Amino acid sequence: MIKTDFKPAWWLRSPHLQTLWPVLFKKRHKLDLLTEQVELDDGDFIELCWSKQRSDKMADDKIVLVLHGLEGSLSSHYANGIMFQLEQSGYRPVFMYFRGCSGRINRLARAYHSGETGDLSFIVQHIKNKTGYYPYAVVGFSLGGNVLLKWLGETGNKNPIKKAVAISVPFSLLDAAERLEFGMSKIYRDHLLKSLRKTYKEKFKIIDSPVNVDVTQLKSFWEYDDKVTSPLHGFRGAQDYYDKCSSRQFLKHIRIPTRIIHSYDDPFMYKATVPVENELSSFIDFVLTAKGGHVGFLSAKTLLTVSYWCEEKIIEFISADNQ
Repeated sequence: MIKTDFKPAWWLRSPHLQTLWPVLFKKRHKLDLLTEQVELDDGDFIELCWSKQRSDKMADDKIVLVLHGLEGSLSSHYANGIMFQLEQSGYRPVFMYFRGCSGRINRLARAYHSGETGDLSFIVQHIKNKTGYYPYAVVGFSLGGNVLLKWLGETGNKNPIKKAVAISVPFSLLDAAERLEFGMSKIYRDHLLKSLRKTYKEKFKIIDSPVNVDVTQLKSFWEYDDKVTSPLHGFRGAQDYYDKCSSRQFLKHIRIPTRIIHSYDDPFMYKATVPVENELSSFIDFVLTAKGGHVGFLSAKTLLTVSYWCEEKIIEFISADNQ
């Protein structure tokens, strides 16, 4: 485990400022992308957005798959930023929307969740079938990071990718659900639950819901996961879902070089949520900072020179020994 010398911008030392500043003020780059609808074996679909930037140095054997967080999209600051930086570094990024997150309602009652690794595995194989190459690397943020780490642990030395990076991962889903009930972290809870409730209501105006619940009455993640996420995805309840899908228990089984970037002050988690050394496989490069918030990690020398340290560390790791 590496404790870094990351220094936050002096005016963004609070974990909440680190978390919220890029959401509100980070520049979004214009990306030239091709959208593909991928048909799944169960009759549903997932959308991929492929970079159209092609050059001699951007070959199909340098594809990097990007996974978003809860209710995230290509316009999420972290997704837009890393897609742009990967292009600038000679990679061909591909953005994967989880089911129902692309702005189009998915066909089935089920959607996505923090432990859904089947769809990720399907898409990785789809990319191989389409291009002749598995993705060189996968980058996952928050929920997407949890999915990625769980998948890496499940597949062990049979995993086909070369590298992985996971950022601001909720290693314990129960811890995250509890932490978001306290202090200013409730603003993230309220924002995300509002989005989840909206998505649920829009979807089940079109198709029948297999669960009988008034989502407007669900005020915590435990309640939502117990009454919606779990029954839609075959879990016995929130505790069963959290127990089976938290990535922390899978870390020791990872056999692919993997960098994890995490901050002690992440407002989505407790400090104790951070895994300890004996829970990590030798293939994990765990970069732990004292500050940085949730998918923040903003440094700067002046008000006009904000630096996105996390993006630099992602590119650094993926590019090492790959020149």
